[in-house]
This record gives sequence, structure tokens and C-alpha cells, in this order.
Amino acid sequence: MSRGQSAKNGSSGNGGHGYLKIGDVARRVGVSASVLRSWETLGLLHPRRTRSGYRLYSPHDLKLLKRARFLRGARGLNPPAIVRILKEQGLLRPAPRNGAAALGARLRHLRRSRKLSLAAVAAEAGISVAFLSALERSRMSASVGTLRKLARFYGVNILSFFDPTEENPHLVRPAERKRLQAGRGVRMELLAWGNTVMEPHLFRIAPRAGSGDSYSHDGEEFLYMVRGQLQISLEDRAFRLATGDSFYFESNTPHRWSNPGKQEAWVLWVNTPPTF
Repeated sequence: MSRGQSAKNGSSGNGGHGYLKIGDVARRVGVSASVLRSWETLGLLHPRRTRSGYRLYSPHDLKLLKRARFLRGARGLNPPAIVRILKEQGLLRPAPRNGAAALGARLRHLRRSRKLSLAAVAAEAGISVAFLSALERSRMSASVGTLRKLARFYGVNILSFFDPTEENPHLVRPAERKRLQAGRGVRMELLAWGNTVMEPHLFRIAPRAGSGDSYSHDGEEFLYMVRGQLQISLEDRAFRLATGDSFYFESNTPHRWSNPGKQEAWVLWVNTPPTF
């Protein structure tokens, strides 16, 4: 079977035409498949996925990658600079609103770049191999407590789970926020990014949803209840917050939280320095 037939078969399995598999794209662009995966992790492109998890690249993706290779080879630019230029040229499309695919890709890249097995990482994080595999394939979402353990193990902060290449935009409109699903019923919306000393989020927490396991880290945290209720425990002390309440604590105190109310809670949550 020819390469062209192989690419066509890969695309027809997804119900579209003109899509290429990662091996075909790597040969056409002139880079390795691992480079393509690392560029995806950095937010350079967002290929489609088949139900079995295979990447499918569009003609636009191919054009974008060839331009990125030129900028890297001819001008010696690093990935963040390439991303910035492609955005300025209007070639880089925004990432999908659902951050699950990006999170899975970044977790997989972190593990593979360190040449670690699923079993080794799962053991450190205290989760099953099956769950970690599903998380990397974007089939599951992890609680804040689990993400904290994974981030600590990899030595990264939470910004690495969003888009680490972008500069400080100063103004962030609601539709432009970076979103991350942190387990069932918990959505984190990043409100500012780009070499910041604070990490501000809007946490949206469904009734009975929460952080999962207790966790701790360096730094300080400030919470303001925009709406709803939040139950937060610091070691053996429990506090219930309601709309309009504010709360401050040192992050090295083991803490866990949940929404005990009947409506979604909105919490302005600020960490310093950036956590995870």
C-alpha cells in the first residue's frame, strides 16, 4: 500500500478527507514524530483524534508545521518565539475550549521525555496504571489533588497544564480564559498568565464536588467567594465560606475542599507563587 493510500485510509476512518497520520506528516515536514508531539504539547497545533486515539493532521496543520520548521531552521527561533510569530501572522488557531486533550498530551509528553513507564508514574502519584493511561488519552479527568501529585512529581507548576508558551496578555476577556477540568464537577479558569508571581483562577465547583485528596505545597493562598458555599479543611480545622467571604492560609498546611451547597460555587482563588 502506498503512503498516499495509507494517509487516505487513515482519514476515511475518521469520516473526512485530506487528513494525514503522524508518520506521513513527519516525513513531509522533515522532522521526527517526537518533535511533532512536543510541538503539540507546546500548543503549536491541535490535531484531531480518532476514537482509538490516533492523531489526524489537516492541510492547515501541514502548512503550519512547514512554516514552523522554516522558522526553526532558517531563523533559529525557539518554540515560544515560533508560536508568537505564527499568532501574529494569523496562522495559529486557538486551542479547543475543552482543555482535556491538551492536558493529556502534556502529561504524556512529560512522562515520555523522562523515559518513565506508566507504572512508575502511577505508583508515585498513588493512582492506577489504567487511570493514568486514560488521563493521558484524555478519556478521564483528574482531581486537583491528583494533578497536584503529578505536578510535584514532574517538578512543574499548573501553568504547564495550560499553555506554557504564551506571554502576559494583560487583558483577558471571559471567552479567552484557559480552562482545565480538574475532576468531576470542578473547572479551573486561568485569569492571567505569562511570567506572573501570582496565579489567579476562577474555580467553578458543582454541588458535592471537591479537591479529592488533601494536598499541600509552598506558598500562600487567598480565596474570595463570588457565589455559593465552600467547605475547606486545614488539617483538623474546618471552615464554611459563603458568598462575600474571603479566606487566607499558608499553602504548606494540608488542605482539602468541597462544595456543600445546592448550587455551583464560584471562587476567586489566588496562589503565590504559582502552584503545582
